Amino acid sequence: MQPILLGDDLFSSQLTTDLASKNYLLRTCMSLLIPIYLYILLLSDGCIGRTVIKREKKVFCSTMAIGGFVDWRGNPIKRKVHGGVRAAWFMYFLTVATNMVNVPILLNLVTYLRGTMHMGVSGSATTVTNFVGATSGFSLIGAFLSDSYITRSKTILLFGPLEFLGYGLLALQAHVPSLHPPPCNIEAELSNCKEVRGWNATLFYTALYISAFGEGCMRACLPSLGANQFDHEDLSESRQQSSFFNWFTFGISFGGFVGLIFMVWLANYKGWDIGLGLSAILILLGLLVVAAGLPFYRNQVPEGSPLTRILQVLVVAFRNRRFELCEELEEAQESSAERGSTKVLSQTNSLKFLDKACINHGNEGAWSLCSMTKVEETKIVLRMLPLFVSSMIGYVSNPIIFTFTVQQGGMTNTRLGKIHVSPATLFIIPITFQMVMLAIYDRFIVPFLRKRTGYSNGITHLQRIGIGFASMVLASIIAAVVERKRKEDAVQMSLFWLVPQFFLLGVSDVTSFPGLLEFFNSEAPRGMKSIATALFWCEIGLASLLATFLVQVVNRATRHGHKGGWLEGTSLNNSHLDLFYWVVAVVGLLGFVNYLYWAKKYVYHQDPRIIDEPSVDQDSP
Repeated sequence: MQPILLGDDLFSSQLTTDLASKNYLLRTCMSLLIPIYLYILLLSDGCIGRTVIKREKKVFCSTMAIGGFVDWRGNPIKRKVHGGVRAAWFMYFLTVATNMVNVPILLNLVTYLRGTMHMGVSGSATTVTNFVGATSGFSLIGAFLSDSYITRSKTILLFGPLEFLGYGLLALQAHVPSLHPPPCNIEAELSNCKEVRGWNATLFYTALYISAFGEGCMRACLPSLGANQFDHEDLSESRQQSSFFNWFTFGISFGGFVGLIFMVWLANYKGWDIGLGLSAILILLGLLVVAAGLPFYRNQVPEGSPLTRILQVLVVAFRNRRFELCEELEEAQESSAERGSTKVLSQTNSLKFLDKACINHGNEGAWSLCSMTKVEETKIVLRMLPLFVSSMIGYVSNPIIFTFTVQQGGMTNTRLGKIHVSPATLFIIPITFQMVMLAIYDRFIVPFLRKRTGYSNGITHLQRIGIGFASMVLASIIAAVVERKRKEDAVQMSLFWLVPQFFLLGVSDVTSFPGLLEFFNSEAPRGMKSIATALFWCEIGLASLLATFLVQVVNRATRHGHKGGWLEGTSLNNSHLDLFYWVVAVVGLLGFVNYLYWAKKYVYHQDPRIIDEPSVDQDSP
């Protein structure tokens, strides 16, 4: 029989339990961090944050920005050994492994926050939104580091273990009873349920954002590292590079498909500690596979801070605003070659005011005279900004249609014969459409269009993105009509009525998502590939925030007295989702027209047409 504890004895016992839990947690963290630290030292080869370059059998660590591609030890690459489809397979594996974890976590995290951490509806939704936004924001940090100081493969392997550590701590917290609130039914016993507080809340948010930091850094570098394995100036590898982005997107969908079936079931029926623990193991397994591929990668050597180079051009051009453009630009371009410019870009006629940064009026230094290559890199970035904004507006419809179509599915007859499809499983339907269409698009449609258009990708990046935006406008119109019919029918509508919406969602994900990713990666300057990829992920996140803002604006505008807004009903039957879909269609159409305007004015930095002559140099891309 347990003794009854009173007063100081009870406090002393609770304090002892808390200290024991914290000591256990500290030992666990150290056991996770020590092998990770040794793992980082092994991969960094003694030169953390610097680029290892071998010359004449002597190894030294260089902090200078040196162009070109090298292997993981700094040796010149060989086309037959490094890069290609073989190297990309290691990245496909990591893509599938991470999305087996991240997609179900994002869609099921609210359940964990409500059921285990006992957070409120608003608090749990805000936590998920902040987690998504933090992951996108952290991707900019990883992108900056990989473009400026360390290679992309090392960035993944240095910061990826943080995601493993984060999920490991979350699994530990879900497993140890003293690290989370006592179990209760939050729906029936709301007053008796204690929300996570104090030390346990600190542990939860620390683990969550540690995993977000690791995922953000990997997310920024993985597509760019994969694209580096193919030479866009070689006919065969240029086609393979386009296929890489298609199969990278397929890996995201396939990982999400498996995760939604297996990981969600595991977490809900076997326990969150098992689900989160397996998530940590999958992340670690993916990192080990990527590490095993190090001898086969083409690594682009960092070229220094790209943001500094852009700022230098803007500052020098402003200082030289009163000078007239003349032949002195040729002298500035020659001086840039002497300073070791990695890839000399020819002068273009757009944004001519920036050319004044190349005027040599006797002063030397990076903040007094810029090379033509620096100026052209800045022009590329500025030309892409209107498309960044317009495509973000055009993408707003996607998260709205996706979210509400799944909710519509929950209100329909979800029986397919003897099989009952649960609402959570409905997310699998658009993902399945996407996987099937990606395979068909890459294997059949692209080769067919390539022969007729002369473009290496079948169509240009911007055309592909535009098709996705147009499909979302059409999906909004069809969704409005179907929702009106669902509300008017006396008999419960079949799930099959939503097939056109799911199909168009798949078309959008096959075209706009990989199209935007490939556009930002291929058009960005060589030293800004990872930053461009991070901006793509930020664009997706900002589009989701704009979608939330649109819902709030419509609700506020349609709210009258005690009568709620269009989307504030207790269920879809009491809401006006059909009218809201028409608003989404109008917003999507305006965004599509705006996108077409900027896309028509854009001049490609990389020629999208098929290259007639293969690359002469076979040893480097």
